[in-house]
Amino acid sequence: MTTKPKAPSRKANLISPVSLHREHSKLVVDGAERAASRAMLHAVGFAREDFKKSQIGIASTWSMVTPCNMHIDGLARQAEAGANTAGAKGVIFGTITISDGISMGTEGMKYSLVSREVIADSIETVMGCEGFDGLVAIGGCDKNMPACVMAMARLNRPSIFVYGGTILPGCITGVLAERRLRSDRREKFADKKLDVVSCFEAVGEHANGQLDDRELALIEENAIPGAGSCGGMYTANTMASAIEALGMSLPNSSAQNATSPAKAADARAAGMAVFDLIKRGIRPLDIMTKEAFENAITVVIALGGSTNAVLHLLAMAHTAGVALKLDDFTRIGARVPVLADLKPSGRFLMSELVAIGGISPLLRTLLDAGLLHGDCMTVTGRTMADNLKRVKPYPKGQEIIRPLDNPIKKDSHLVVLYGNLAPDGAVAKISGKEGLTFSGKAIVFENEQTALAAILDGRVKKGHVIVIRHEGPVGGPGMREMLSPTSAVMGKGLGKDVALITDGRFSGGSHGFVVGHITPEAALGGPLAVVKNGDVITIDANTRALTLDIPKAELAARLAKWKAPKPAYTRGVLAKYAKQVGTASRGAVTD
Repeated sequence: MTTKPKAPSRKANLISPVSLHREHSKLVVDGAERAASRAMLHAVGFAREDFKKSQIGIASTWSMVTPCNMHIDGLARQAEAGANTAGAKGVIFGTITISDGISMGTEGMKYSLVSREVIADSIETVMGCEGFDGLVAIGGCDKNMPACVMAMARLNRPSIFVYGGTILPGCITGVLAERRLRSDRREKFADKKLDVVSCFEAVGEHANGQLDDRELALIEENAIPGAGSCGGMYTANTMASAIEALGMSLPNSSAQNATSPAKAADARAAGMAVFDLIKRGIRPLDIMTKEAFENAITVVIALGGSTNAVLHLLAMAHTAGVALKLDDFTRIGARVPVLADLKPSGRFLMSELVAIGGISPLLRTLLDAGLLHGDCMTVTGRTMADNLKRVKPYPKGQEIIRPLDNPIKKDSHLVVLYGNLAPDGAVAKISGKEGLTFSGKAIVFENEQTALAAILDGRVKKGHVIVIRHEGPVGGPGMREMLSPTSAVMGKGLGKDVALITDGRFSGGSHGFVVGHITPEAALGGPLAVVKNGDVITIDANTRALTLDIPKAELAARLAKWKAPKPAYTRGVLAKYAKQVGTASRGAVTD
């Protein structure tokens, strides 16, 4: 009797039982019932063997709305290639980004901090929906960077952050350009390194008659030569350094030029390394411990970084379930000095720090001094101490990073203040160059635009404390950055003669005697809401106090008469944000 040959098993053509490397993707692509899912993935480039691989989402913040992110599509392709080379399957997806620099000083800036929440939500949404097993997220400016890490903490799937890199400095060069300068100004501009803050400060100089229209136009045209994040130790470079110190990016990812071969290699290496994390079962919450956040704070202080780091690190820690508080910045700041002579308060740009070795030698210095927790795990699969074993010191003669025995400031420039104007805290950025105390008469503004106009037209005088209120997370809503007014103050030559306080926040490019994040904010009935023109306000970094110098009974009487303002927005994303957002003293998070 002849038997028929067996028909090929239908199961043989279906995806084999899941490996441990496919914890999430198995739910999307395995089994006969997932045929439709596989069909759609075939259309976007999956081969049948790809369904047996770990799937790694590559979150790209590419956008042509800002030079910070205009090159990130290329880095995303590098990360995808790295994941594929390692034996996984990389899948690129997008999320939004906005430009602080372009929207600064306008209503549009209210969407900036909101975007951090939108980006974190969107990355979590795509990763959760598509069942990716790991994540590489690439960010290029200050809100999308903490957002990426917040999404990683929520998902707790093996993840690596890649920084898009710093921009190169701009400069005014060429015979035609120099001819447009006044003859007595050519020497000043000949060797000057420009960046976006140069433009903001030039607005104040122009208003003060120190720059003419041609010179302002030349700075505008030449300050930003191409791709990359703002060039000083502003918020983007601060957060990149903090995330590396946290252990969530590969060594020196924070200190590479945006368009360099090193940055492309970093992205490719991240795609490969995240697959190793998947195989080893190392997840973000294994890395993002309290000690790791203390490392991040330490590095932010040593670099003289942005006040926004306080807000973002609090938000990231909250998302990771780590109990980080404002007072942790004070505790750590008491023993960590400022070592970096970087803009905005210092002389050098991030690209110049890149040229001498980035932040790895600084990390090694801090580790050797007992200022870092060396046993913290990182995305390399090794500890911080292991990563730094072979790091060489900075070259002799460099002036960008000071030695520990000759700091720029012996303790932190980030000063947490309390007092009757800030019962729940405020954050000052005090480098020491502007002094440690300031007392003056309040000149009060209900929003940023009116304050900027008063600075530029000369109504703000020596001895004033500029008060900008109703710019907090709820009151703005959105907690705008005050780079335009602080830069105008510097450009007008008032940097040492006035102070500025706000329930909003500051760009990393802001410097001078500035205090932000005042909580409770004015819109919620904080004392800032009842300050009057002419009230004396004292800022004291020595005693860490922000004081409205009026009797206690007078302050209580004013607060008793206060009425909450009507919401600035009643529908749309800003209205939703205002209803959900928490206080700045806890990171202004919405969950």
